[in-house]
Amino acid sequence: MKKIAFFFCLSLLLSCSNDKKAPKKADIKPTVITRYDNNLVIAFYFQDSLKERFNYFKKEDQNITQKQKLFQVEVENRTRALQEFVKRNEEKVQKGLLSQNEIAEIQQKAQKMEQELMQYQQTEGGRLEEESLKKTEALNKKIEALGKLYCEKNNIDILLIHGIGGQINFISNKMNVTSDFIRYLNENQATIEKDLK
Repeated sequence: MKKIAFFFCLSLLLSCSNDKKAPKKADIKPTVITRYDNNLVIAFYFQDSLKERFNYFKKEDQNITQKQKLFQVEVENRTRALQEFVKRNEEKVQKGLLSQNEIAEIQQKAQKMEQELMQYQQTEGGRLEEESLKKTEALNKKIEALGKLYCEKNNIDILLIHGIGGQINFISNKMNVTSDFIRYLNENQATIEKDLK
């Protein structure tokens, strides 16, 4: 009898629990602890804008781009000269105009031209890349130093850099000092140029 009563109570509980609908879960907002200080001033500038509007940066970028174009033209000229040399001599071989010794000499010369081309690409390409990295690093250090002076002048406690793929997901546009910061950099461009030469 106790077993029957137990199963009856158990089935009654199960049937009652199935009739109840699960309570709706309320949207839970995370608890965000904020610290607010009326004296704290935060600003930011768009990194891409420096590339577009900071005169010294544009000038240096144009110089590097010009050197890279000249490098590419030289690589293309040397490649073309090698291809023409090989083609010209292949035609002579097909016509039977060259001896075995001449063919061997031509092959050696073609290999030498190819090695010189690869050497030029590695040496000059590496030099250009290193020059570009050094100039970019020096310019970034100078922008950082001028950024500090800009912040001191304008009582800014934190100056952030905002850009695609950066670490700032969102920041209010009222903190945007891009135009003013770039104006400041352009006004102090002579200092940058003097220090970086």
